[in-house]
Amino acid sequence: MKLFTLTTLALLLPCAVPAQTSTPPPPPQVLTLEDAIAMAEHNSPRLHSAAAITARADAATLTARAYTNPSVEVYAGHQYARPIATPGVPGLLQHYAAYQPIEIPSERRARLHAAQLAAISSRQGEAGVARSVAAEVERTFYDVLRRREEIEQARENLQLVEDLRHRVEVEVTVGEKGRLELTRAEAEQARAGFALRSTQLELSNAIALLRVAIAAPADSNLDPRGSLEDRLHLPPLTELRELVLNTHPAIAKSQADIQTAEAALEHERKLRIPRPTIFAEFENQPDLRYWRTGVTVPLPLWDRRRGQISESKATILQTQAELEAHRLELISAVERAFEQYQLADQQVTSLQSGELHAAESAVDAAKAAYRFGERGIVEVLDAQRVLQSVRGDLLDAQYARQSALIDLEELGAVAPGRRP
Repeated sequence: MKLFTLTTLALLLPCAVPAQTSTPPPPPQVLTLEDAIAMAEHNSPRLHSAAAITARADAATLTARAYTNPSVEVYAGHQYARPIATPGVPGLLQHYAAYQPIEIPSERRARLHAAQLAAISSRQGEAGVARSVAAEVERTFYDVLRRREEIEQARENLQLVEDLRHRVEVEVTVGEKGRLELTRAEAEQARAGFALRSTQLELSNAIALLRVAIAAPADSNLDPRGSLEDRLHLPPLTELRELVLNTHPAIAKSQADIQTAEAALEHERKLRIPRPTIFAEFENQPDLRYWRTGVTVPLPLWDRRRGQISESKATILQTQAELEAHRLELISAVERAFEQYQLADQQVTSLQSGELHAAESAVDAAKAAYRFGERGIVEVLDAQRVLQSVRGDLLDAQYARQSALIDLEELGAVAPGRRP
């Protein structure tokens, strides 16, 4: 009975449980470099955060522009007569008063000026973040292109090795070759297959990083389109260095920070001027009424704001040092990117004009010699490995050249939109 039940369940189970159909992947989304940068500008959390910082600085400017609100006092109570010779009249006691601080015009101007300069600094910081986001998008975009090219080369290599293994297998079967040749071909096929899977994994990682850089949905099927062949004729290094120092947001932000610190110092000095407060009051007693006005002036006897002034002076020195540090860092970055581009471009030119053609010719010659029985499979595999190595070096050099161009573009030495 138990066996019958299990058999019955086994027969009924496929009918009872509906077949699970896998969700088809979304259609590929063709993505150019310009589209990727536009998506990042629209979706990037870093840009949203930088924009919020700028909005907060603009709001601080409104705060600095606002006037001080007046204060109003209202008191009410009951007056009682005391048992003395001339007591007061018992009854309702009312008191009304208003206070208005008077702002010092020079202090108000200094406060507003400091807030406006802080807003300018925030805008320059936002521009720097925008450059950094665009550069990160370009790096990940071209990394995807590089990984795709590596996959194509790995597939070509695997196809060649499979053809060689098939040829060797036929020759071993008919007795023209020894078993060792087939073993070598199979080992090389396994190595080529592993290399292809490794490059496919690298492509998946690169696409994931690109998706993060442009803040694309997790289920999007990105299909980047572009070329690693872009190159540019660069002006002399001295011109690039001067251009970067004059236009980079980090320099403009540091200069704005220095001006902000100087304005804050001026504001602290103006705060030493006593700020008066005028007041007016009216009191209604059961037996009399009176009103009076006056002025309250604080006396700066104990606090002359020496600590705040010294702190502002130290902030100026700090921002000046940061400006000099930014200058040195940018000069070093420009020189490094310039040299990297020149070396990578020379390497690409050298590989394309010489070593690549020589490696391809060596593979063709080895394959021809193998077909005529003049060479063994080892020579063909060695020539193919050399060709793969040269192709890999060429891809690395092309990506290094693009990376250097991206660095120069982020620094401001190369204008955006330089690519064809």
